[in-house]
Amino acid sequence: MDISDIRIRRVYNKGKLKAVVSLTVGGDFAVHDIKVIQGENRIFAAMPSRTDEKGMFRDIVHPITDEARRKLEEKIIGAYNNFLEENREDGLNI
Repeated sequence: MDISDIRIRRVYNKGKLKAVVSLTVGGDFAVHDIKVIQGENRIFAAMPSRTDEKGMFRDIVHPITDEARRKLEEKIIGAYNNFLEENREDGLNI
């Protein structure tokens, strides 16, 4: 999977939602509204979703394999951590 760009769109200081991210695959396909969430045991990336008629959340897009999900999540969380580090060095209160 060729992720050509990851952009941290918004960062949150309170609650479990930490950021909203967009990414571009191969320079040709964009995915918006990926959420970086602080879970009980780890931080993770949640794919864009919507609720169905039963109130269940369903991913709109998602990796097919566990390996693809792991790689994608590593890149997203890495970009998020880099963003935080760069902005702390610039003196921003994030």
